[in-house]
Amino acid sequence: MPSDNIGRRQPELLAPAGSLDKLKIAVHYGADAVYMGGAAYSLRAHAVLEMEEIAAAVSYAHERGTRVFITINIMAHNRDLGGLRDYLLRLRDLRVDGLIISDPGIFALARKWVPEINIHISTQANITNSASVLFWQEQGASRVNLARELTLTEIKEIREETNIRLEVFVHGALCISYSGRCSLSLYMTGRDANHGNCAHPCRYRYILEEEKRPGQYFPVEEDGHGTYIFNSRDLCLLNRLPELMAAGVDSIKIEGRMKSVYYVGAVVRLYRAALDYIAAQPQAADADAITLPMVLNEELVKIGSRGYTENFFDGPPKRQDMLYSGIKYAQTHAPVGLVRQVDDRQLIEVRNQIMPGDWIEYLEPGFKQRQARIIRINNEKGELKKANPGHMVELQTEPPIVDWQVNGLLRRKQSENGVW
Repeated sequence: MPSDNIGRRQPELLAPAGSLDKLKIAVHYGADAVYMGGAAYSLRAHAVLEMEEIAAAVSYAHERGTRVFITINIMAHNRDLGGLRDYLLRLRDLRVDGLIISDPGIFALARKWVPEINIHISTQANITNSASVLFWQEQGASRVNLARELTLTEIKEIREETNIRLEVFVHGALCISYSGRCSLSLYMTGRDANHGNCAHPCRYRYILEEEKRPGQYFPVEEDGHGTYIFNSRDLCLLNRLPELMAAGVDSIKIEGRMKSVYYVGAVVRLYRAALDYIAAQPQAADADAITLPMVLNEELVKIGSRGYTENFFDGPPKRQDMLYSGIKYAQTHAPVGLVRQVDDRQLIEVRNQIMPGDWIEYLEPGFKQRQARIIRINNEKGELKKANPGHMVELQTEPPIVDWQVNGLLRRKQSENGVW
């Protein structure tokens, strides 16, 4: 089984796996480890795997040298503890590589019942100082996920004062709450974010109504930008990876178990390329001397986002770190297919409508990508004038793509004619 032994120079790349498909995509594009949740105890109630799916996921990942961590990070009440022992024992039997826990009670029970499994402390535990890190280290944790509210200077200080493995979020959605601990969803909709059922009210558009003027709405604006007053841009520390590596961070983590297969693959592929580039530099110890290739930053705009912020990395976020004008930015590229079979013939599962004449981009691992024009689309009944989502098809392209790989992604630039 893969171990939790991570080198100092190049950190582990830890990817979200909200489904078995997403796990396979993350592994295909270079994740060293993935994290997922079961049907209970996870903070993503709509991105969970049943036990048989977890078993399949662990088997698939371990065969390819990838670690699997299971989230057990809800804020537990007594009623949540009833089936915990059986659940932990089943995870032990599946040989998962680690548990991600925030609740001290669940931590203590896990240490008692499954002491052979590594325990990682979740960002929900709000770890913001070295004394807290040392506390969890003394309790027997093998890793801590530091709070998103830390600066680089604070991360460096914690690294210098502790010797436990440190994990840091580098990419993904940000909550308007402290380390994701939020009651707004429960208050407004009855859906408890702290039990994995967040309704994401920080993405809502708000209006102001005065008590004695029902039906008269007043704009809620900040410098005229709009009314999405809680809507943060997404975290992106891509260009700060050299500094994180120099600081001795052991694992960099991508948020997104609820995101699409395309999002997971594209982001993992991007950060894999960045980490490998940095590690290959002769001056890798000197973070200030490393600048990532422009092509990596250009890739960011091809992935759906709310725009990007470096959050607390240099200090508290400011007004420009919010997105007041809407839920998210327009996405320049859209996924159109996922390679499902390559042995006797290649089969593509269509995700967005395609037709002959469209230009597509095939995303290979290692940040290789090729553009090609679709010449012909076939299914089991013959040639198609167009293919819709869910269709399984074969593609003939020019120039030909002959070395398809299972779990490879295809995308298309979003424009009126589909031309690059």
